Amino acid sequence: MIRQLLPSASSLASPESVEVFYLHPSDVHLRLNLVTSVDGAVEFDGLSGPLGVPADREAFAAIRAAADVVLVGAGTVRAEKYGPVKLSADRRSRREARGQSGVPRLAVVSGSGAFDGASPLFDSEDKVIVYTTDGQASRRGDLARVAEVVAAGVEEVDVPAAVADLRARGLGRILCEGGPTLFGALIGAGLVDELCVTVSPLLAGGGRLGFAKSAASTPVALSLEAVCEGDGALLLRYKVVGGP
Repeated sequence: MIRQLLPSASSLASPESVEVFYLHPSDVHLRLNLVTSVDGAVEFDGLSGPLGVPADREAFAAIRAAADVVLVGAGTVRAEKYGPVKLSADRRSRREARGQSGVPRLAVVSGSGAFDGASPLFDSEDKVIVYTTDGQASRRGDLARVAEVVAAGVEEVDVPAAVADLRARGLGRILCEGGPTLFGALIGAGLVDELCVTVSPLLAGGGRLGFAKSAASTPVALSLEAVCEGDGALLLRYKVVGGP
């Protein structure tokens, strides 16, 4: 069970109550979601899964259910072996009642556009959107058969342009699930509204990857909006001060 501690104490005893906790009133909102160990690692042997606890997995599903689109970097897609976004029948029904599609769309940022078209990633209900460079987009006719390939940038993917394209499609509630390069690009461009951070009750040891390779020239100020606890983990919601 997840307990809300701040700003008020309450019990989030059902999947629906956790989902309501993560809903956001604005239809244009960009959220990062990540899990980290107490000593700051976001991966163990290259994967985030070993850091998770049941409360984090419940929050993960609820955060996805609130989003219009899940945005993720190619490295994370490959490391975590991404497949289609799947939600329970109850979550799908609640999304449809809110005027959303049954599941969030999936969008991937990839400078190379190098994917196997037979990957389960492309078994999604709606075509996966792949943002790649202008040159790679023109070369990846094979990928265009299973995905919507969008040219966004000359030498590297223009992340702000990708975000603008998603919003132009009506996919304004954007959830980014990593990795560090994409997180950093979004933070550096001043596009992030909120961070959802699970601090897992684990020590991962030194030499692990941190959550963002940020291009921000100065520290980015955050405001702690809510704190929950479940299975020994802290689930934190931070608002970016002065964010978009």
